[in-house]
Parts: sequence; C-alpha cells; structure tokens
Amino acid sequence: MDLTSKRTIKQLFRKYHFRPSKRLGQYFLISKSVLKKIIEAASLNLKDVVIEIGPGMGTLTEELAKRAKKVVAIEKDAKMCEVLKETLKDFKNVEVIQEDILAAGFRPLPANYKVVANLPYYITSPVIRKFLEAKNPPVLMVLMVQKEIAKRICSEPPRMSLLSVSVQFYAKPQVLSYVSKKSFWPQPKVDSAIIKLKVKSSKLKVDKDLFFNIVKAGFSHPRKQIINNLSKGLSLSREKVKIWLEKNKISPTQRAETLSVNDWKHLTRSI
Repeated sequence: MDLTSKRTIKQLFRKYHFRPSKRLGQYFLISKSVLKKIIEAASLNLKDVVIEIGPGMGTLTEELAKRAKKVVAIEKDAKMCEVLKETLKDFKNVEVIQEDILAAGFRPLPANYKVVANLPYYITSPVIRKFLEAKNPPVLMVLMVQKEIAKRICSEPPRMSLLSVSVQFYAKPQVLSYVSKKSFWPQPKVDSAIIKLKVKSSKLKVDKDLFFNIVKAGFSHPRKQIINNLSKGLSLSREKVKIWLEKNKISPTQRAETLSVNDWKHLTRSI
C-alpha cells in the first residue's frame, strides 16, 4: 500500500467514513523524497526506540518500523487509530497509543530513544518543550514543522526569540531542508521544514528555573531595552541591572534578541 499516494489516502478516508481535520493539523505527506530525507536524518539502527507523534495514516511509521527496534506511535484521533490498525498490520514492532501527547505522562523509555515526527503545526512548541524538559529527554529529535517556526528555532543573534533561547538551552538545532506545501494533501497554506535537534548531553551547569525567569523577563517587551525589561521583570533597580549587564559585557541599551544563549547563562551565574 503506497501511503504517499493521494488516491490511497482518499480511499482510506472513504472506507473509514471521515475527512482530514484541519483542527488536528491533518496534512498527509505525499512526497517520497521528503520522506527519505526525514528517515536519513534520523540515522536509525535496529537498536533504536522511536517515538512518533501524530502518525496519521502511518506513512512515516512504516519506514521507521523497517529500520528501528520499536516505534511508539501516539495518535490523538480515534478514527485514525482504526486506519493505523490496517496500514501497520504487518509490523509487530509498532505500538499505537491513542492519546493526546500534551496530556500524556511519560512511560519508561530507554536512555537513548529518538523522536521522529511530522508534527501538527498547532502543537509544535509545546511538544518540543515537553520532550526537551523531560527527566529522560531523547538524544535526537527530527521533526517536520512549519517553515517560520523552524527559522525561529534556529535563529541566532540579533534575531533570537524566547522560543529559540528555550530550544537552544537544551539542544543544537539545524534546518535540514525546506519542504513545499505541495508535498502534502490536503495542501496547507504554508511551507514546512525538516529540523534536527541534537540534545545536549552535558549537565546544564546553571539553575534552570532562574535561567528561564531571567530570559522571560528579558523578552517581556522585545522592543524595549534590556535594562528596562530586567529591572521591571525582576524587581531590581536600574542601577543594579546596569552594573550586572556591564559586568557581563552587555550594553544596557541592547534588546533581548541580540543576546546568545551563553549570554543568558553568564547573566544567570552572576546575578
């Protein structure tokens, strides 16, 4: 069964009497070349356990199952789980779980699991955050996400954002390829991108909660100077913030978007 075929996908919808849900971000990959890029980026072997979020018809799941020890596919839509029982019936190493990934607790997982997924756009940021902040994070995440989100995640100074700092605190992100909206059915309104997040294995060496309190204060009003944001957000005098910033070779007139992750770490250690 060719799950990258529009004809096959439409037949399955007719058979199970339902339609793609825009609300659930159900856009199905119909490009074999894009599918190949995702698989290659995951660098799978037969010892790997993979978590996939939003498997849809099982297009990506099939290819993951051929190369990994086990695939845990988490799907919110009950109807789609019925379809997966048919499309993945030949794979004994796939476990399909009907669950909302954002509400799900973490099951026991091996130390070196990977996350590979064509993510529904509306859950991209919370899913990334959920896995990166987990006590047992994956070693690697390979994700299809909205193009603009991918660019924000991988941005560098002077175009940083709260999202890019949050991701880069835990992982090294990279855009592998941009993907045309024509690679999906139904066709979404925007292009996508394949990104790879290589999770950092070293200990954080800073107080995580304090780090994010400072960063959130810094980005509270992105257009304003950082001295104003930190002073108001952390309830510190402007003079104290000025000394603190200059001690870390940061100008009080800079904006938060100009600071690197290391700049924020230095500020956290020296507060």
